[in-house]
Amino acid sequence: MTSITAEQDFSATLELLCGRQSVPAKELHEPAPDDATLERVFEAAVTAPDHGAIRPWRFFTLRGAARERLGDLFVEATRRRNPDADAETLETVRGKPLRSPLIIAVAAKVMENHPKVPPVEQLISASAAAQNILLALNALGYGAVLLTGPNTYDPLVKAAFGLGEADYLVGFIYAGTVTAPRREKKRPEAARFVRAWDGPLA
Repeated sequence: MTSITAEQDFSATLELLCGRQSVPAKELHEPAPDDATLERVFEAAVTAPDHGAIRPWRFFTLRGAARERLGDLFVEATRRRNPDADAETLETVRGKPLRSPLIIAVAAKVMENHPKVPPVEQLISASAAAQNILLALNALGYGAVLLTGPNTYDPLVKAAFGLGEADYLVGFIYAGTVTAPRREKKRPEAARFVRAWDGPLA
């Protein structure tokens, strides 16, 4: 590979990274990535940093009626947290998973009491995997957004995905084809967040 080609590849990669942006779930439509495409996406996901080779990532794909069942689960969880929730609120909650044709739930299955890798590092690994999924979907021409909210942390919802108290639902990635015109997102100036560190602060 010539240096010019390497520089072009680097520029293309950097452009992809800098060009990623979240797309509102309601703007994501069919066609969603098919199973063969998702194989490539998940291959990217499992390249996430993984201290101790614990492989804490878990990925769940939801299509079709599974999204409706997730909506029902969200309603049940909301009712348990807030018995006074009105019908309008519950119907809004029920409809959230129907906003896109595909949802990928990303979780961290935590190995507790590991001598070298605390739970937070396992959560970070799963979060990095989620970012890789977002980048891969963007590279393949799809739109996506990572969403959380109260149901992400709800024990009832976590249990429905086979997760225990020590595990985490990182969030739900809504994915599909973008039909609305792309809106450029204003980014912060990166230099504002960078400092050279010379030692402990006084």
